[in-house]
Amino acid sequence: MGVYLNPGNDAFRQIRNGVYVDKTGLIDYINGTIGTPFNLTCVSRPRRFGKSYAAMMLSAYYDKSCNSGELFTDLKIAGKESYERHLNQYDVIYLDITWFISRAGNHVDRVVSEIQIAVIDELRSEFPDCISELETFLPDALLKINQKSKEKFFIIIDEWDALFREVKDDEMLQNSYVQFLRGLFKSGPAMKSVIAGAYMTGILPIKKYGTQSALTDFKEYSMVDPLVLSEYVGFTEQEVQSLCGNYHVDFERMKQWYDGYSFADTDSVYSPNSVMGAVNFGKFKSYWTSSETYESLKDYINRNFDGLKDSVIRMLGGQRERVDTGTFQNDITSFHSRDDILTLLVHLGYLAFDEQKKEVYIPNLEVSDAFRLAVKGTDWTEVNQALSRSEALLNATIRGDSETVAEALELAHETCASTLTYNDENLLSCAILLAYYTAQNYYEIIRELPAGKGFADYAFIPRKNTQKPAMMIELKYDRTADSAIRQIRERRYAGRLKDYAGELLLVGINYDKKSKGRKMKRHTCMIESI
Repeated sequence: MGVYLNPGNDAFRQIRNGVYVDKTGLIDYINGTIGTPFNLTCVSRPRRFGKSYAAMMLSAYYDKSCNSGELFTDLKIAGKESYERHLNQYDVIYLDITWFISRAGNHVDRVVSEIQIAVIDELRSEFPDCISELETFLPDALLKINQKSKEKFFIIIDEWDALFREVKDDEMLQNSYVQFLRGLFKSGPAMKSVIAGAYMTGILPIKKYGTQSALTDFKEYSMVDPLVLSEYVGFTEQEVQSLCGNYHVDFERMKQWYDGYSFADTDSVYSPNSVMGAVNFGKFKSYWTSSETYESLKDYINRNFDGLKDSVIRMLGGQRERVDTGTFQNDITSFHSRDDILTLLVHLGYLAFDEQKKEVYIPNLEVSDAFRLAVKGTDWTEVNQALSRSEALLNATIRGDSETVAEALELAHETCASTLTYNDENLLSCAILLAYYTAQNYYEIIRELPAGKGFADYAFIPRKNTQKPAMMIELKYDRTADSAIRQIRERRYAGRLKDYAGELLLVGINYDKKSKGRKMKRHTCMIESI
């Protein structure tokens, strides 16, 4: 057992000793790639999405230096046909690239050579008759071992893209690193007989040069296109419901805070680290590292690309944005457009991506809070004013202060608008959600809720344990706020809340498109309580 060669199963044993969600179906999938042309797998996920846990699990399963049967016998993989065939059958090389960067200190330019020296030293101890003292190139060392002993290796690289993120401007080092990886994984038939399989994790997909991947032999699974591995991106709804039931945690709140990512094959995906935080500590909050969460986000959304600020404002207002993910170069320096930034934010977990509609959106309350903090650190004065007044607006609505509500909506509408699109009806809807931004803490907010004889523009349905009234909001244009209230009553929108026993506020809002000049009142509001 070594540090990099066959590190054993202690890391996965510690994982099993805590709150655990069975993701061993991934092992069966990787087993199916061994001995095929598709035995090189690269999985990219945001921080806090369990990448290292999966890598440690695979290492414990394949590592021939230990017996891991006791760790897997009660898990899903034990019932699969491939289980016994590959259990503890390979020499595993496990590399955590962030560890090597930390180890290098001020000499990060030596990382690639240090990786090879460290691993070859352990290989030489394990296979003393196979490698000379002069060998410094890891692919050659593995090839020589295989020629003499017929041993096959399973290579796991955690945080494979760390050099592209942490040493982002050193192109020479990055090129050296890519050439090293190509030597391992793209070296012709002889080397392919050495590698039983490989599993790489990172935040970013494999770097592109132009339109080509730097490592074309890898099959990639990303936040933009997770393919058949979508259920392993995070926790599924069924898994979270089971955790909540076992540990007596409020599932509705869990969904509000940490759900929101979805893929073609998996509708509801939760942030794993945050779910575990809520289970272990019994508190719903942001479990993302504070500085990383909003400081880096602030830097990205402040980039001077046409349309980027408008897109962020609309998403804060609950809308989705179309995006072309194809131009992104899979690094954090080659930005050329709004779409490149939005695609990066998908890979970082700040945005969710609807693959079918090609749209991005803010997924949940935890990430929404990160956006609020990020915007607070920008010079977006009007947006900050709208967000900072959101709680006061909600309170004004509850106490029936229609004048204050109308004024706050005026500000939010101005914030969402540009000269050409101020009268766009979608912008008023955006303004509503921006103005009532903090209401998501207390309400499930549903747009165009089917009710009675029509649709309510917005229904604010109180969450459990929330001592606030329900609200139905109706929007009108060039009419009156009173007509909006009458429509709610006539169409019996309140019927959707027939099992609700508390106070219900009817909120009618009218926007006068014909008003000219900023001094004229364009928004009016009427509030009734029933």
